[in-house]
Amino acid sequence: MHVAIDAQLLSEEASYRSAGVSNYSRQLLHALGELVQAGVTAHSFTAYVHTRRFQAPGIALARTRLPLERPELRILWEQCALPWHLRAGHADIVHGLVNVLPLATRAPGVVTVHDLSFMRTPGKLPPLKRAYLTLLCRLSVQRAAQIIAVSQQTAGDLAEWLGTAQGKLTVVYNGVAPEFSPPPPEAMERIRTQRALPQRFLLYVGTLEPRKNLEVLVRAYSSWRQQAGPTGHDVELVLAGARGWYYDEIFAAVRELGLEHNVHFPGFIPTHELPALYGAAEAFIYPSLFEGFGLPVLEAMACGAPVICSQAQSLLEVAGDAALTFPPHDVTALAHAIQLLLTQPRLRERLQKEGRDRAARFSWRRTAEATLAVYDQAAAVSGR
Repeated sequence: MHVAIDAQLLSEEASYRSAGVSNYSRQLLHALGELVQAGVTAHSFTAYVHTRRFQAPGIALARTRLPLERPELRILWEQCALPWHLRAGHADIVHGLVNVLPLATRAPGVVTVHDLSFMRTPGKLPPLKRAYLTLLCRLSVQRAAQIIAVSQQTAGDLAEWLGTAQGKLTVVYNGVAPEFSPPPPEAMERIRTQRALPQRFLLYVGTLEPRKNLEVLVRAYSSWRQQAGPTGHDVELVLAGARGWYYDEIFAAVRELGLEHNVHFPGFIPTHELPALYGAAEAFIYPSLFEGFGLPVLEAMACGAPVICSQAQSLLEVAGDAALTFPPHDVTALAHAIQLLLTQPRLRERLQKEGRDRAARFSWRRTAEATLAVYDQAAAVSGR
């Protein structure tokens, strides 16, 4: 069976475009290629990408010359050019890695749906992006032979918001890459020096956008500093990630609270630097209002950082009992969690150990193996 994979959202830009779904695309293609090379599957794969540097041994890469980092061109290519490529390449299955399938093709489709944030939290996205995602995701889910949801949260949302039949849905969790492990002390010191970071800091990693709830984190940090007094003044806050959209409110909160010298914005952090950054943090805090999965929580756990995260359903699926949690809008509860983690060494040690154990349950190989099973289901349903 030949599987064509639409991976056009895979990006190697130093921006928010290379996080999230781009990381999923990258890691899944690597893991599928490893299964091909190991002889685990006889399926063949062609992945359509526009980045020039990406490699995935075991996967044939069809590189598109058009500048498909531009959304309008990518959408036009996916819906008009990709169906032609599928016919010419005799694809048995087409897999849309990010919420969308080409609609004008007879090839059975598998679509990975990461979240329905564009429906659940519509005010947090630009209107045109929200409208496109809602329409194309709805049509793609209706057309798909099988659907991969990255969490029970997303599977439930698909059933509730789009009426998706359970028989079409399979939950396949993301994995965590092997390079995410506790870093050596010299690596942590090097990242502090290279990024001009304080000796002690609380860390967030992710896109700077409203859904990530960073204003609540900034206000909780300010409240904790006031309660802790001088003993807490050497612990600063690092908000690492590229600017997405509607991020001005985050900077406004920092200015309002007089925290310009205590909150650091190092920008986008490339993957190879992340393990040291996670390991160097006093704690990793992920306050998101809503997530499809929440991969940074797993990565931080794998690197030995104790984690505080919001009680968004998917984050509870990922973290289990290995993190401190708080209601997403509760500034006081988050400030209290910070205080607990920084003043109770035994709690910190327990969360570090349980976090590493929890992260070990997730791997991209397992994700790839489960994805292969979904391809077989799609082929069976479609009589291929």
